[in-house]
Amino acid sequence: MSEAIPPKRVVVLHGYNANPGKHWFDWLAAELAPDGIAVSTPALPDSANPSLDAWLAAAREAIGAPDAGLVVIGHSLGSITAVKALAGLPHGGAGAWQLAGLVLVSGFDAPLANLPELDGFTAQTLDYGPIIQSTRNRRMIVSDNDEIVAPAFSRDLAEALEADVTVVPVGGHFRADDGYTSFPEVASAVRTMLA
Repeated sequence: MSEAIPPKRVVVLHGYNANPGKHWFDWLAAELAPDGIAVSTPALPDSANPSLDAWLAAAREAIGAPDAGLVVIGHSLGSITAVKALAGLPHGGAGAWQLAGLVLVSGFDAPLANLPELDGFTAQTLDYGPIIQSTRNRRMIVSDNDEIVAPAFSRDLAEALEADVTVVPVGGHFRADDGYTSFPEVASAVRTMLA
């Protein structure tokens, strides 16, 4: 008897000072719906004054039990939140899990000099090995002119996660203010990971 194929779903974790209705999040849900891919963007608590513990609890609740039908997307602060949420799940043995994909947009895992209020999210270093082993596909999408998260930070995290890198010229920080109310590169990555 073959294993049941899990439903295709995406969880998007937004960033600092954001919410589920900002940037390209609603567009992504509408874009992937015809493919039978359900997209959820939970409201992470108090995004103007984020707490690591509260964000991790909300992220883990939204992610639930990772499986081969799930892609987790993190934008900016949502990226390190996604990575830490996954790192905190059981690895190996009876608690082993597999994830179809992890897409990080303007991700980082080191303190940002321009945003010291977020240092609590990067204070503890992580062992990325279990995430690499449990996640089939990993991709970092980075702009060459991001003024909020320097591209070098995103590349460093991509290297640590052994993630493929997509560079988008002049993408800024991939916010609505940067012209990002749609994001075909993210939709394409999700479709590839869930094919």
